[in-house]
Amino acid sequence: MPRLSTYLARLTTGRTILWCYAIWYAVNITHHFDTSLRLWATSFGLSAIIGTALLIGTRSSSSGTTQLDRWQVFRLYLMPFCVSSFAALVKDAGYVLVFPPSLRENLVGLGLMAAFVVLVRLLRQPATAGPAG
Repeated sequence: MPRLSTYLARLTTGRTILWCYAIWYAVNITHHFDTSLRLWATSFGLSAIIGTALLIGTRSSSSGTTQLDRWQVFRLYLMPFCVSSFAALVKDAGYVLVFPPSLRENLVGLGLMAAFVVLVRLLRQPATAGPAG
């Protein structure tokens, strides 16, 4: 648990936002999950194609090759997977942009994201020293 709390305490604002995206995805996928192998295979295939294009585009520049760490590369493949599977799962579910028509689903997602942000901020606070003596 100390490693997790250290990881969370060191999250940048950008990575905190990415985790909030993941929470929103998980909440919505949970509510609309489909076992269709075709849906998941299509999402995986799109992820492979688009992730590879993103990897090439991100690493290549006129000044040489940019090195990416393994988590950056993982996210380049994960994001297209999440986008394609999300779109397929919520099709015809009455969503407005990325928001479900159910107030309850919205509140669950927003509540979990808020709790996560509060946790990260609390873990960033320096520990207060106890009384000397």
